[in-house]
Amino acid sequence: MESGDNLSTMECRFCGERFRLPEDDSEGNLPRVLVCAHIFCTTCLHTFHHRGVISCPECEVESALPEGGVFALQEDSRIIGLIYTSKVNKMKRSKDGSLNREKQKLTTTKDIGGDAEAKVQVDIVEIKKSVDEALARAAESVAVLDTIHETLTVGLKQQVGRERSRLEAEIKQTAGKALQAVEKWQDVQLSQLEARFSSSQEEVDRVQKRRKALEIAMQVAREVRRVPFLEQYCSLDKVVETLEAPVDTQSYDMESITTGSGLSFVFLSENLNQTLTLSLKMEVAVPKPLFKSPPRSPQQSSSGKKPSPKVTRTNAASPQPGSPEARGSCCPTPRRRSASGGALHAVPKELPAKRQETAAPPTGPQLANDWRIHRRKKNRQFGNKRNVAQWVVLSHVVNPSHFYVSYVAEKREREILEKKIDLFCCADGCLFGPSDTVETGATVFAKGGAGLWSRARVLEVFQRGCVEAVSVCPAGRLASIRVFFLDSGFGKSLDVHTEEETPESSLKAVNDHLRKVEEAVKVELGYFAPQAIRCSLKDLVPYDPTKGWSAEAKLAFLGVVGSAAVEMRPMGQDRDSLLVDLRKASVDQSSDAPISVREYLVFIEVARFYSPVNLGMWPLLFHPPKYPEINTELSAVVSHINSPADFYIQLVDNMEFVLLSAKLQDCYNATTACAEEDLTIYCPVMEQACVARYEDKLWYRARVVGHPGGRKVEVQYVDFGNKKTLPVSDLRKIKDEFFALPSRAVRCCLSGVSPLDAETWSDACKNRFIHLALQKLLTVVATGNVPKTEPLPVKLFESGLDDIAELLVREELASFKEGLESAGAAEEFDVWDPPLDVGSAPEGGNAPDRTSSSEEKEEEEEFQLRLPDQLKDLKVRVSHVNSPSSFYVQFAHNDSRLRRLCELVEEECALKELEEVVWEADMFCGALVDGVWERGRVCSGAEATDFIEVMRCDHGNKVKLPVGNLRPLPSFLTGSLALECTLSDIRPAGGCSTWTATACDLISFHLTGALAVLTIKEVTDEPPVPVTLFCSNQKGALVNFTDFLVGEGLALKERKPRDAAIETSTETDAGSPVIETQKDGSDGEKRIEQTPPAFASPPPPVSTPKPAPRTIMSAEKVKTGLYRPPELPSLGPVQMSVSAIGEDGVIYTRTQNAEGLLQQLRQRIQHSMDSLPRQKPYTWKSVQGCAVIGPDMLWYRGQVLEVLGGHVKVQYVDYGLVENIPVVHVHPTLLCADVPQLSLPCQLHAIKPVGGRWQRDAVALLRKLLLNRCPDFRVTELPSDPRRPLTVELYLDGLSLSSILCHHQHASMERGSSPQEGHADTSPAALLDDWDIDIKDLRGPEEPMLGPFIYPDLPPERERFGVSVKHLRTPNEIFLWLDGAAEEEIGGETLDGALTRVNADVGALQPLASFRQGGPCLAEYSDGKFYRAKMLTFSSVSPVCVLVQHVDFGSEDTLPTSR
Repeated sequence: MESGDNLSTMECRFCGERFRLPEDDSEGNLPRVLVCAHIFCTTCLHTFHHRGVISCPECEVESALPEGGVFALQEDSRIIGLIYTSKVNKMKRSKDGSLNREKQKLTTTKDIGGDAEAKVQVDIVEIKKSVDEALARAAESVAVLDTIHETLTVGLKQQVGRERSRLEAEIKQTAGKALQAVEKWQDVQLSQLEARFSSSQEEVDRVQKRRKALEIAMQVAREVRRVPFLEQYCSLDKVVETLEAPVDTQSYDMESITTGSGLSFVFLSENLNQTLTLSLKMEVAVPKPLFKSPPRSPQQSSSGKKPSPKVTRTNAASPQPGSPEARGSCCPTPRRRSASGGALHAVPKELPAKRQETAAPPTGPQLANDWRIHRRKKNRQFGNKRNVAQWVVLSHVVNPSHFYVSYVAEKREREILEKKIDLFCCADGCLFGPSDTVETGATVFAKGGAGLWSRARVLEVFQRGCVEAVSVCPAGRLASIRVFFLDSGFGKSLDVHTEEETPESSLKAVNDHLRKVEEAVKVELGYFAPQAIRCSLKDLVPYDPTKGWSAEAKLAFLGVVGSAAVEMRPMGQDRDSLLVDLRKASVDQSSDAPISVREYLVFIEVARFYSPVNLGMWPLLFHPPKYPEINTELSAVVSHINSPADFYIQLVDNMEFVLLSAKLQDCYNATTACAEEDLTIYCPVMEQACVARYEDKLWYRARVVGHPGGRKVEVQYVDFGNKKTLPVSDLRKIKDEFFALPSRAVRCCLSGVSPLDAETWSDACKNRFIHLALQKLLTVVATGNVPKTEPLPVKLFESGLDDIAELLVREELASFKEGLESAGAAEEFDVWDPPLDVGSAPEGGNAPDRTSSSEEKEEEEEFQLRLPDQLKDLKVRVSHVNSPSSFYVQFAHNDSRLRRLCELVEEECALKELEEVVWEADMFCGALVDGVWERGRVCSGAEATDFIEVMRCDHGNKVKLPVGNLRPLPSFLTGSLALECTLSDIRPAGGCSTWTATACDLISFHLTGALAVLTIKEVTDEPPVPVTLFCSNQKGALVNFTDFLVGEGLALKERKPRDAAIETSTETDAGSPVIETQKDGSDGEKRIEQTPPAFASPPPPVSTPKPAPRTIMSAEKVKTGLYRPPELPSLGPVQMSVSAIGEDGVIYTRTQNAEGLLQQLRQRIQHSMDSLPRQKPYTWKSVQGCAVIGPDMLWYRGQVLEVLGGHVKVQYVDYGLVENIPVVHVHPTLLCADVPQLSLPCQLHAIKPVGGRWQRDAVALLRKLLLNRCPDFRVTELPSDPRRPLTVELYLDGLSLSSILCHHQHASMERGSSPQEGHADTSPAALLDDWDIDIKDLRGPEEPMLGPFIYPDLPPERERFGVSVKHLRTPNEIFLWLDGAAEEEIGGETLDGALTRVNADVGALQPLASFRQGGPCLAEYSDGKFYRAKMLTFSSVSPVCVLVQHVDFGSEDTLPTSR
């Protein structure tokens, strides 16, 4: 057998030729191995390969050839060894045979005369002996082969079982992929089917067109019949003709709907040895009739609906009976070819194997999915990942929160299960007998709705003669039973009726409805999981939770899902239900996005998303806005206008809201996907505070004010007042930190006015009010107190204009309320400015009765430059800079007048056509500059160019514009609002008469567009006007720009002799050619005019009363005390946590009691400061305790340490931190003054920092070691003042903090104390332990452990002191002795005396045995004497040498240990 096996092994399986080794005359035919482990000869492999690939003839696995071709394939060494061994044995046998034959010839020749019979007997004995030995060896071989055979047989069986399970899972998964691909391909093909019936569609369109014409004619005829005179407006003959025209059925091609599409689908199957290829191919042919005659009822065609022929799907696309799809496996979409004439292939691939479970799964439907997950976990050893999405079909629906599904991939498994159940139920062993009972919770077979047997669990059992349900009932006495079908998910009550009361008839009735499940059957069916999985749509509740799920919701759920397969996405588990979302494929073929069933039910408003809220609690609301005080003028911006009786303003008293807006964007734009899901709002409630996105894609604070439906919500932006309808997806939950600031928008109404009809505001009035006030900075005065729910009555004033309410009344867009007109006017004049033209009214005349000429003059002078009465501290904006001697400014109170002027210029010039105008110098014009119409003055006439140089009257700079950008300007708009100025009392530096380019560039860089404070020195006849200008620096302080230029070296102070000044003044008074007069304008301001002198005497004084200037708010004097001092702990060990480390090394701590009080204190502070106090200028010199807004927008208690310009240096009294806070974030008031400050300052005991103060690296080390930790504290000394630091000893894991600082050379121990004294190196906790240790025979340390050297005290800063240089290492590092250090005595002995005493008896000194880094020692110097030193490091090992530093001199030396 072995030789036969060897011969078959040494032959090629395909061609049958023997393998040959290469020899001298032949190449040989060696065996070579493919990837699939099959072996073929080289000759056959040459015939197999095609284009670099060899397909195995046995398994059809393709192997790619290496670069060397067939000869590069691996050779089978085992077969080559057998061939070589066989060849050697053959040669040996041939040689032995020839020797035996020669020997036999010689023996025969010599023994011819011997005894032949004796020889024959000897040969027989030897033959028997050799045969017996061979049989014994064969018996042993047979036993060994039996063992090997048994091992291989068992292994083969196990191997086949494993591979069978794996391949079954792979085939199931591949078949599932193929099914999905076929379904998608089917949808694509059927979606294009309608386009192939173009002729039928044309006939349908013709019918629709004819029907529409008939309907129109019938409508016209009915109207004519009702109103006969309409006949003259229509062609009645044509209408009647259309109505009477019969319908010719022959004119419509009814045969078009009887033909098919000409498409057919062909199932192709190719089954080779190891590959199963399935194909669906679409073929296009000539359309054939589907039936001989058209349908009898053509009404369907006339209605415009197309008949849809059925397309039967073959069974080729479904999985094969032997390859059900594995449940829950990944199903990637197979490759899809072209829809027309293409074919779709599904090729199996290797997937993880599925192992069979030995234990039966639970039978409850709530645990079926868990059982599946447990089964699939075993597949992960091959790296297979379980897909989240699964395809399911509905099996039973109670409501959207309670329904059952079954997996599409288990369809084949359900069919097998049904067949097995039918087979079991047909057997007699499943019939109930007289001795059988029915128990609650047992599993039985029951008939479902279709009359099929299914698995069911018994829920309730009712026995004859019993009213209540029983747990166990004999089968013969069963009256009714309620069961739950495990594979469909619905429950059913079965009544057992029988006409006869005999046991046989009762059992027959029971067996008609039920079958029992035997133990063997239960075990066999235990491998089939319950097919019905209980599910619930996640986060979905009824639209009206008080009424529960409506029938409409159930019908809508069934309608959208239907019987088609849908995609299920598990999202969690709640008790016995899976929380899922079902997604159905979109009907619109242009979109691949599936439809979420949850979102669909919410969209049609039969359900809503669940948002957990605390019952009985109102949602958190924003703090109401801070209302202005009555009769107090404030600056505000109108943010939103609904009408003059309903608008919103924003007070501009601080910058908190600017910081809030920036923080909102940073917080909500930088959220991660996980954090964004936590902030998502699913079901907003009324008045809920939130953050909403606006059209500019920015986030703002808002509140919910309405539910318009359709997953939209109406919100109001609390900081602006406007409302907007947004989708719920644009809302986010608001974080607590954004509740600190109150709402910014204050709802207001115009005081004292009403609509013309006293009911509704006209659109013209609203538009005019919006034009005057929206998004503009106005002055607001509140006129009364109202409840928070009503708008606040206010008056709005724009600088340079009248009251806006009065303006609306004058323009006849509104009216004063009865009895308020005169009072309002009187109040206006009392609060603000005096009446216009008071000084120009004649005595005894009526000031209000102004003529039309005075009104026109007032309108003309409205846009002229007029100086105010007060010429000091005027707020201006620098519009253009030429040099320090020529720059232009605009007064801040003219901003609104300038905007009004631009509007008037645009109205006058924008609509004018271009005219032929000869432009000359100094002509005023309307100029279009950067798209804005402004006033201009021509600098030079237009000559040959098309450009003219124009000076911008209200800005001061010059620009070149095309002639087409100029328009003539009306006379009442001429003038200028820009004042040309010059800095007084300076002149150019360097002796020049003109300013250098550097000076001009510097002043232009700093002043152009800047806000400044200006003081007019004198009013001159000609510009520029000498002024003094103050600007703010980086710290917010006002700086005289004249001094700034002088300090930069670009200007010099102008010095005038006193006599020259007096003489100039006299000359000016005596003989000035032009006398300057000041006329009071309509608004109480001064206007510069130049008038020729009529006489030399000064003008008579004017008796007209001048209006008082507006008051400037002065700094309010406020004084606050300190917070109560902290409560000091007792001496000894105490538990405290470190909250902060000061720059001076002070450690701020809190006790455990203070930690508990801190949480309560924070809540009290936030509740007490529900809104921001109005900011005022304060004198901070008397302020000690204060309230601070921290970086997290929360309030904290603080203490003012120092005032730094626009910042205040504040310490948080409950934390110890010190920060520089802007003034707007600090308020001089005490918060919870009854609570003492919670932080305790502490200092270390008996330790001195290097240099007399803690360095930065030492403070950094303290913060690294102590912050947010609870080390061990021992209070050693209490201060006399409770606000002063405690003296403590501090330990970290039993190690003294003082030792750590000394080790890092940040500090030294004070004289008379060391880390060993007291409890320096012992933890307070260790001191409490009482150990009974006998140390009688223990040896003490050979030498005491000495601490580091103590550094000398440094003199105070900036104090001179004498020194002597001891050592110079580098120019940047020298070692000094302070004068008097050598004479200092310790214990009555100086350092020199101690060294002399030691050197006198050096032999008595003990040798050093401990060489620790930084340790003190005595080291021998080159003069043979010992001096104090400290060890730095080992410089060498052989011999051992130590690098030391002489601490009293600074020099270093390398010494052996003996020195």
